[in-house]
Amino acid sequence: MLAASGLSFAYRGAPVVQDIDLSLARGEILGIIGPNGSGKSTLLGLLSGMLAPRAGSVDLMGQSLGSYTRAEVARRMGLVPQSPELAAGFTVRETVLAGRFALMGGRMFESTEDHQAANEALELTGLTELRDRPAGELSGGERQRLALARALAAEPQTILLDEPTSALDLRHQLMVMELLERACAQRGLAVCLVSHDLNLAGLYCHQLLLLSRGRALALGPPREVLTPELLSTAYGVQVAVDQEPSRGRPRVTLRASSPV
Repeated sequence: MLAASGLSFAYRGAPVVQDIDLSLARGEILGIIGPNGSGKSTLLGLLSGMLAPRAGSVDLMGQSLGSYTRAEVARRMGLVPQSPELAAGFTVRETVLAGRFALMGGRMFESTEDHQAANEALELTGLTELRDRPAGELSGGERQRLALARALAAEPQTILLDEPTSALDLRHQLMVMELLERACAQRGLAVCLVSHDLNLAGLYCHQLLLLSRGRALALGPPREVLTPELLSTAYGVQVAVDQEPSRGRPRVTLRASSPV
């Protein structure tokens, strides 16, 4: 569904992302992890086509991303940024319906199919009861879920998310990750997300890409990436890794310094 080869990018000549290779299959969740400044959000911008690479290429569904128009990309790929822009005066329902714009062509009014897709997205993200509330009155976590609902309403085949759970409480973190997991399993959605939460990423992602100083330090299943040695190299701290009880995935615990 999505692939990158030799992907590199620089700001004012300073390398930010260097020689990244990755691939994302239908029904798969790929998590991009790494310390602050390692190039995670920049890589997401390159994969979405919002940034042009200095070198390398991105393919969407077997075709060069640059060969699509922006409207064609929008019909195939959803993007949820870390700080989504929402029209404060629009209601929650109107905001979600706006996600259908790329699919409407020249139609002036929403169809029954548009309304059905919007209702499903509201239900999936737990926003049905808030559908008539202005977007400007929502909390940070509700706004994040609304941005996700808007993207899902377009029924994309691939979706990119920048820290989708960062503003959410524990319950809604699980709700969003389980929602994405179900969409992958039932609809064949391909998901690529940036996360600072190593344990949540390890719990739900099929693959993890660990970045360090713009380069890929490791790419593979969570058990191969979330190791004390690799995490110490990337983050410069000592961690313990054991097995979490629900799925047997790796669980990361920070090793604190000895008390003074």
